[in-house]
Amino acid sequence: MKSTTNAKPKSFPYSKILVACSVNTARSPMTEGFLKDFFARNNMKGEVYSGGISSNARDGMLISLDAKFVMKEFFIDLPEDSVSIDLKKRLELIQWADLILTLTDKHKQEIIKFIDSDNKEICTLREFAGENGDIEDPSMKGLEGFRKARDEIKRCLDKGLRKYS
Repeated sequence: MKSTTNAKPKSFPYSKILVACSVNTARSPMTEGFLKDFFARNNMKGEVYSGGISSNARDGMLISLDAKFVMKEFFIDLPEDSVSIDLKKRLELIQWADLILTLTDKHKQEIIKFIDSDNKEICTLREFAGENGDIEDPSMKGLEGFRKARDEIKRCLDKGLRKYS
């Protein structure tokens, strides 16, 4: 007998996403851009921020021109006035988020030190995609390094977000 039940697709359960990498000038802004684009294209409500968690993260650093350039190749603009956020100085963002995506396991371990609730999801971008490993920092690797990181970020996001569609 054939089932006539229409299974409703899962909806994306997170509306406050924080993306963390080392200094918030390349990988995390690209990830933030892809996620904001995802929410806009799917007419979904959601807020996305990114920040840096390493010891050399600073507020106010400019986003990499290479990151901006390779994202424009996908018709996603990283705002010209975007600057980095030091998450160690903005702990409220860590507490605010219901999903925290990190680019490496080291970033994840650093973020965990600042979490005061079990009521949030934290994983690396590769874990979000059901994989293991880190997404390498493209700094000092030229445009091809940035394209490689961008493509890996997009692939992992697409794979992870498919679970909810």
